Amino acid sequence: MITLADYWMGRDESHEHALTETIRANARETVHRVNALLAMMMADAISLEANPRSGSLVNSGWRPPEVNASVAGAAPKSKHMSAQACDLYDPEGLLDDWAMEHPEALAELRLWLEHPSATKGWCHVQTVPPRSGRRVFYP
Repeated sequence: MITLADYWMGRDESHEHALTETIRANARETVHRVNALLAMMMADAISLEANPRSGSLVNSGWRPPEVNASVAGAAPKSKHMSAQACDLYDPEGLLDDWAMEHPEALAELRLWLEHPSATKGWCHVQTVPPRSGRRVFYP
């Protein structure tokens, strides 16, 4: 499971100026839904692996605009900036595979998945639909 501290990745302190009450509320909801997803995965015996760099399951959590701008390939309007997206460490693609096989779980939790072909090494989920509205979407 992940905590808010895992999700903030220390940026709640280093970029406190960019942190609003809306972002805080979004982060709480994102962490809640991600933990529900992780619980479903664990119930199906999916092993969760912590990122060795951070010791957390979070590969990327909240990104203030200046951090997002420095991330190669990040969308200019990334949902990470509004705390409505989370990337989970997924080096073998097990989380992505499970999510692709369980679209009903994503729907139940109101989560959308970036297609695994675009997320090698991590599993991107977000709490708001993409422009396409598709449960599994391409960036």
